Amino acid sequence: MPQIDLDSELLEYIVRESFQPGARLPTINELQDEQHLGIGISKVREQLEVARALGLVEVRSKTGMRMKAYSFTPAVRLSLFFALAQDQHNFELFNQVRQQIEIGFWHDACRTLTDEDKALMRRCVESAAAKLNGQPIRIPNEEHRTFHLTIYRRLGNPFVMGVLEAYWDAYDAVELNRYADYSYLQQVWDFHARILRAIEEGDFDKAKTLLVQHLDLIHYQPRMQDLHRTHEPGVNGATTDSSTET
Repeated sequence: MPQIDLDSELLEYIVRESFQPGARLPTINELQDEQHLGIGISKVREQLEVARALGLVEVRSKTGMRMKAYSFTPAVRLSLFFALAQDQHNFELFNQVRQQIEIGFWHDACRTLTDEDKALMRRCVESAAAKLNGQPIRIPNEEHRTFHLTIYRRLGNPFVMGVLEAYWDAYDAVELNRYADYSYLQQVWDFHARILRAIEEGDFDKAKTLLVQHLDLIHYQPRMQDLHRTHEPGVNGATTDSSTET
């Protein structure tokens, strides 16, 4: 098996020693000695911060440093949020990636769903209906996230879940959870109900067709339209590549 260069003595040490989730790591002072990393304490701290940012380890005052279960989400989220801070139009581009993942893994994901998962999705639909039909009307943000993530959570693929979880964090960050008209929300949850019904009937092809139609709705979401308009040529300084042939 080829050795992967991680460009980090700390990460290479963790891999070499096969630390498992929940395992306690040596202290910073211990890590710097020759029996462990043999590097300066400032470099240990620097590499530890990288490991924390990647969601690989957690540091607590009473329990020290411990390994966390691997998740792709923190690395994707951090990079994605940086891209959004530079230009929120990047959300549109990331949404294209998210949509292709949901569509591409659809049948595999549907086959993994348990009765418990379907019951949770049903509760999301019912809770969303109660919020949208109540007084005052409330936007069912958490239900929306849970409905979609539940479909894919049993795939056992941390990279799929990493992209999808980061997407929903970004969805909140660009405030798509705050800007939506009532008719749009009703359409969204009508699709959710129909998708779930098709899944319960075992008609995954029909459910996928409905999913594709549902995913296209986001282009009519008011906040999404604002993001698109602000990136059009001549709007808020947006430009096109003058070298592009027409």
